Amino acid sequence: MANFQGTKINPKRFSRSQIKFYMILLPLSIFMILPVVLSVSQSLKPMGEIYQVPPKILVKNPTLDNFRSLFALSGTTGVPMSRYLLNSMLISIATVVINLFVTITAAYVFSKKNFKMKKTLFQINQMALMFVATSVTVPRYLVVMKMGLMNSWMAHILPLIAMPVGLFLVKQNVDQIPNELIEAAVMDGAKDLKIITKVIIPLTKPALATSVVFTFQAVWGAVEASNNYITNDTMRTLAFYLNSLSTNNAVAAAGMQAAASVIMFLPNLIIFIFMQSRVMNTMSHSGIK
Repeated sequence: MANFQGTKINPKRFSRSQIKFYMILLPLSIFMILPVVLSVSQSLKPMGEIYQVPPKILVKNPTLDNFRSLFALSGTTGVPMSRYLLNSMLISIATVVINLFVTITAAYVFSKKNFKMKKTLFQINQMALMFVATSVTVPRYLVVMKMGLMNSWMAHILPLIAMPVGLFLVKQNVDQIPNELIEAAVMDGAKDLKIITKVIIPLTKPALATSVVFTFQAVWGAVEASNNYITNDTMRTLAFYLNSLSTNNAVAAAGMQAAASVIMFLPNLIIFIFMQSRVMNTMSHSGIK
């Protein structure tokens, strides 16, 4: 019984059979978390410790001066940092919501509906996984320009409302839902929208949570729209502002860059912490039929 408990993915209590896993995972976890610790520590270092030789991972005299300098610098540009932050939050929320709707409806159609060119269209989605963002920069610019979306909020949202990797993961989970459930819902008079809300969504929550994490990470750190489609500073995002920081003081700039990296990283970390169990569940079951 003890061996069984120790080999479960989420055992209810500690077992000696787990020790061999901890011996491997604990050093690996420490190694993986070091960049996060270093980034936070660097953002809290005073001027004298930033370029200390030899460099040290942990800060001795933590201070918030780097964050104060970062916010003070934004005040000199004419657009407060709070405006960039508000823009990023609104754009991220709107994009995630629209992307979630597009993903779950497309996954349902590809998985449970039959129509011409179904396999071809899904293969196109799979091919899209091979393209990096840089390779589609020009086509995206032409689409946004031809649609008259320059200097608009949709210029931020439109390029990211469809995520091929999210569609793939959700579809793999929808494939595992028995067709009998869909047929029973249809016999009860349910239309497609009700089937999606009452059957598909409740049974694919882990995959949808994973899609939300991926989408938020992509939107929160995106600078393409602010660089290429937006000329009005009041419509640009926090990621654009933090990536364009520059001062005449190299030491101060290094401290502010460290503070900026922490600000950009924390929302991603918080979302992943709250959804990590669902993300892991999706990864372990996305290929099971």
